[in-house]
Amino acid sequence: MSLSIVKSVLSGGVVEIAPRGEIDVDTAYEVREAIAEVLAKGRPLRIELNMRLVTFIDSVGISAMVAGFQTAEVSDVKLVVTQPSRFVHRQLWVTGLLGLFGAPEPYFAGAATPEVLPGA
Repeated sequence: MSLSIVKSVLSGGVVEIAPRGEIDVDTAYEVREAIAEVLAKGRPLRIELNMRLVTFIDSVGISAMVAGFQTAEVSDVKLVVTQPSRFVHRQLWVTGLLGLFGAPEPYFAGAATPEVLPGA
C-alpha cells in the first residue's frame, strides 16, 4: 500500500498534516519531507499530525515522526499527534513516545462525541 499526505491550514495558526496508508521504510521520508515543507513555508504555531488514517507504522516511520518533532522544535513550533489509529497509538505507547506527541487518545471510528449537558 502507498502513502498519501494531505496538508491543510486550520484556524489559529495550525497546520494539519494527514498521512493516509502505511508509514514504513519505503514511505517514512514523505512524512519528514511534509513537516520540513510546512516549516520552510512559514512558522505555524502548531503542526498537527493527524494519524487517523494510518494503517501501519514501523520503526523507521516512528523515527521519521521523532525527526519531524525535533525539526519543528528547533523552529520553536509544537508538533503533536492527533487522532492516532489504534495501531499507531499502540506503537507510540509501546515505544514510550506517546507523551512526546501530546499523549493523544486513539481514534475510534464511529465513536459518538460526548454530549455537553446544559450548565456543565
